[in-house]
Amino acid sequence: MYYYIKTFGCQINKNESERQAAFYEQNGLKETDDWQKATKIFINTCSVRKAADDRVYALLNKIQLYYQNKNDKPEIILSGCMTRYGDKLLNKYPILTKIQPPSTISFDLPTKRKDQTQAFVQISTGCNSFCTYCVVPYARGREKSRSMDDIMKEINQAIAHGYQEITLLGQNVNSWGLEKVSIGTRKENFAHIPSNASQYHDYQGTPPFVKLLQEISKLEQVKKIRFLTSNPWDFHEELIAEIGQNKKIDRFLHLPVQSGSNGVLKRMNRGYTREKYLEIIKKLKQVDSNIQIGTDIIVGFANETEEEFLETVDLVRQANFIVAFVAIYSVRTGTVAAKIYQDEIPFAEKKRRFEILDKMINKDQLANRPKIV
Repeated sequence: MYYYIKTFGCQINKNESERQAAFYEQNGLKETDDWQKATKIFINTCSVRKAADDRVYALLNKIQLYYQNKNDKPEIILSGCMTRYGDKLLNKYPILTKIQPPSTISFDLPTKRKDQTQAFVQISTGCNSFCTYCVVPYARGREKSRSMDDIMKEINQAIAHGYQEITLLGQNVNSWGLEKVSIGTRKENFAHIPSNASQYHDYQGTPPFVKLLQEISKLEQVKKIRFLTSNPWDFHEELIAEIGQNKKIDRFLHLPVQSGSNGVLKRMNRGYTREKYLEIIKKLKQVDSNIQIGTDIIVGFANETEEEFLETVDLVRQANFIVAFVAIYSVRTGTVAAKIYQDEIPFAEKKRRFEILDKMINKDQLANRPKIV
């Protein structure tokens, strides 16, 4: 008996698929790269952009067509961010056996790691940031941090299998371990979008995420530490200092900016200004001039004006990014942005802005690009 896993999207999805693979293999199944041979099919979805949804729909259409006149059908599980569509998917694709929210994939399972160099370790689930364009808080729920003991146990297991490089994963790794503000049964609505800072109590002393980095660094077998992804609003001074003095932390950092315009950042509910972002970059370069920065940028968000776009171009020049994942904004059903903002920028204009930034950051610096996880 065979299982087939198809993963779309981020490293968190890939990590969850690796744990699902371990579950299948514990139950005696072997992996195949041909879904037509599988008795178990696991589709781990991304819903960050419409194009990501469309790729999943294309696969489901193909599978459903293949099995429509066959008696023996596989168990097909759909997980990831598209689980937010729930019964709509089950009704549209009766070939699906069930929808499995990503939060149900157990951390107690061993991980069948694909990467032979880095061990990816998820330190939290969900997200509290509520960026207006993003589906993650609705698809994956509120942020929950794994315990340090649990994380260190998984890292030590990876070390036992020969791994020397650890990459920590979370929607916002910086907020790992921070004490959450109790909100009772309150639900976020379109009239009140919670700010990032309002989700947490003030920390005392060293931020928890910095403590976690320090504990991992004590392990002699660990030679390099990476983390994905950080939010600039809580990129603490102590974290900057730790990166500067702790040479086990990779000198390449991925720090999404999304826009260089304060107006757009406010509409995105990102929780920081362009000035704050550039200040972080400056301080990182001060603690170590060898640090290189990668980023994420969205073009064409919520009627971004030409002036606002040019503010992003200016920030790109100042920040000197080594690489950027530039995305064309597409409206995502269920997000705040879909409810309260218009999306009237022609696609051709969004594509023009995309090409300007992609050339500035990626194509013109291709020779200097580091290995990106």
